[in-house]
Amino acid sequence: MMAAFDSFGRVARHPRQATTLEVAIASFEKGTGPTILPFGNGKSYGDTCHNDAGLLVPMRSRRAILGFDTDTGLLTAEAGATLEEVIAHAAPHGYFLPVTPGTRYVTLGGAIANDVHGKNHHLRGTFGCHVANLTLLRSDGITYTCSPRENSDLFEATIGGMGLTGLILSASLRLMKVGSLDVIEEITPFSGLESYFDLAEEADAKNEYAVAWIDQLSGSNRGVLLTGNHAGNGNFATEEKATRLSVPFEMPFSMLNGVSLSGFNFAYFHAKARKSGPHPSSYGNFFYPLDAVGNWNRLYGPKGLHQHQSVIPFEAARTAIPAMLEASRKAGQASFLTVLKRFGATPSPGVLSFPRPGYTLTMDFSNRGVATLNLLATLDRLTVEAGGRVNPYKDQRMSPETFAAGFPDWQALERHRDPRFLSDFWRRTALALSHHTPALAAE
Repeated sequence: MMAAFDSFGRVARHPRQATTLEVAIASFEKGTGPTILPFGNGKSYGDTCHNDAGLLVPMRSRRAILGFDTDTGLLTAEAGATLEEVIAHAAPHGYFLPVTPGTRYVTLGGAIANDVHGKNHHLRGTFGCHVANLTLLRSDGITYTCSPRENSDLFEATIGGMGLTGLILSASLRLMKVGSLDVIEEITPFSGLESYFDLAEEADAKNEYAVAWIDQLSGSNRGVLLTGNHAGNGNFATEEKATRLSVPFEMPFSMLNGVSLSGFNFAYFHAKARKSGPHPSSYGNFFYPLDAVGNWNRLYGPKGLHQHQSVIPFEAARTAIPAMLEASRKAGQASFLTVLKRFGATPSPGVLSFPRPGYTLTMDFSNRGVATLNLLATLDRLTVEAGGRVNPYKDQRMSPETFAAGFPDWQALERHRDPRFLSDFWRRTALALSHHTPALAAE
């Protein structure tokens, strides 16, 4: 079957071949067939979720909640269940996700395959830190139960493994007991990055959640630091309708340019800065503000958007991050979402997880072709020179060299990759590198 299966960035848009899970399993039994790749809910920004030379296997049809221990918070679900569905099932019992990305619409399998992180990495680490076990179907036809104690090598390769080790069928996740879904939020404006860096470590020490928004277009790099902790008011009501607005059709051109974003940034900064003192926020507004606008990526126009996320070691951050923001301004590229937060020292069980101790900077850019690609290459260079890495799960154009510089242990995933599983990202990075790595080619 043919369908769109676009990534969220919508840069490479064309129909893609897909097959059902049942047909994929049948091909395993025959031992032949094209390469495949699981596809969750299409929230990855780049081409880690694409397999244009092979087939995609949509997983959303397998989304049942299989079990939930309300005493321990251990929830088991099929891989196609979204985080929204997990929240809806667990919240009435006083539980919430221990780690959540900026959208609730990713699948459980996708959250594991991308080893997603949230606003509390400094305390809870990555999503994979809370996965108790998972079941993995590989092309040898065997379903493996994987955990830190059983098939641990496959478990570690699958967390952050971008869907390349096999089909995650189900997983068990340790949820977090909370006093409410509501969050007590506090907003602290800052005049520039030096002020933010002075605030950030203490903010992490005192709060469950911490993240900063940066006015990337301002020469001062002003912004607001948002911190939060779960309230204790016992409110566990989930939102009946998370999406309140929607972009009904594709814009003929990007609505997010320097002029429109300058106005937005000015209004957003001053609106946030006026909120003094702790105040309650719904979990939707705090964790998932953009979920309230359906198809918001259409605002970037028909050419889509590129997201660049890097992590810079602590010791280099005060120099490298201002340089990256300045490079974006000099290139005349306006970032709609510019987010900065700290990663802690908790290691992920995944062999190819993105977070490491340091500051992570995320910027979104309308796709303006060569000009945008040149800027992204500059941001890559500044990241690598600072000893950092670029997030593969947000990328669709980094060079093999940039990938290898950030992930020198990439061969650990290649050794455990199922030979029938492949993505466009892995083809253009790891496989390109493997042609120049005789030791790997000989294995």
